[in-house]
Amino acid sequence: MHQEKIAAVVEEVRKVVVGQERMVNRLLIGLFTNGHILLEGVPGLAKTLTVNTLAKVLHLDFNRIQFTPDLLPSDLIGTMIYNQQNGDFEVKKGPIFANLILADEVNRSPAKVQSALLEAMQEKQVTIGETTFPLDRPFLVLATQNPVDQEGTYPLPEAQVDRFMMKVHIEYPSKADEMEVMRRMANMSFSSEVNAILSKQDIFDIRNQINEIKIAEPLEEYIIELVFATRFPEQYGLKNEAKYIQFGVSPRASINLNLASKAVAYLDGRDYVLPEDIKEIAEDVLNHRIILNYEAEADNINTRNLVKILLEKVPINKSVTLK
Repeated sequence: MHQEKIAAVVEEVRKVVVGQERMVNRLLIGLFTNGHILLEGVPGLAKTLTVNTLAKVLHLDFNRIQFTPDLLPSDLIGTMIYNQQNGDFEVKKGPIFANLILADEVNRSPAKVQSALLEAMQEKQVTIGETTFPLDRPFLVLATQNPVDQEGTYPLPEAQVDRFMMKVHIEYPSKADEMEVMRRMANMSFSSEVNAILSKQDIFDIRNQINEIKIAEPLEEYIIELVFATRFPEQYGLKNEAKYIQFGVSPRASINLNLASKAVAYLDGRDYVLPEDIKEIAEDVLNHRIILNYEAEADNINTRNLVKILLEKVPINKSVTLK
């Protein structure tokens, strides 16, 4: 039943968004595993449109927040307002109080605003004045950022980026997809209306089903090997790559790689994880957690290159010594 509904969600999104199947897949994985997603790509690749459309297909409260340099934390989480009639302060909640948040161009706002957002992501609660308010569940942040235009931006610190389950790089569409985009958007009578498919209860049920997906111990060990290869690359025969890595990934990487691989298996209609599931999702889970040094930048090496090398060189059947 839920597999049919998920297929219907994808079809509804396709009514508006051409291509970008990988982005839609990653957004669904985040939704079904309670993981926040950071979308990175040049302007015009339908990042905002996809999130907006997905929100319409879900029976969830949705707010879009445009991050700008003059945004304040109170614009995000809310503030205390003085009521002259009764002489008391009242809480005015901000747009963060929704199930699905689109943090558009999140790197356009300074650190204090980013911190307010990321605290809500981590703690699932917001404090206004002396009162702490729990956020409604599910609560998911889908953030976008433009990797090209860095003038007037405030890049997210590594420790804050680590709170995103995945960082998904959005690529240009194919020629056929772009032709379809052009034809649709050049038609001024084109409608972006979609039907709502999934309810909150459906999402919670899907999460429970994903939680039951089996992952064999050798695959759990493989996840640990991948994580440790980023921390101690020389021990894995990655001597050339070791000179580029300043810090390896955090324990959040192993947790999220386990969760995301279960979701990949579930969306593929299986109740068990395959090695291919881990490899498919590894780049998105690991790429923003590996911190490179200046030598990597000088040699034009990025984390996505390194993850591909890790997947090629770290064997699946290597035994793990757990200490």
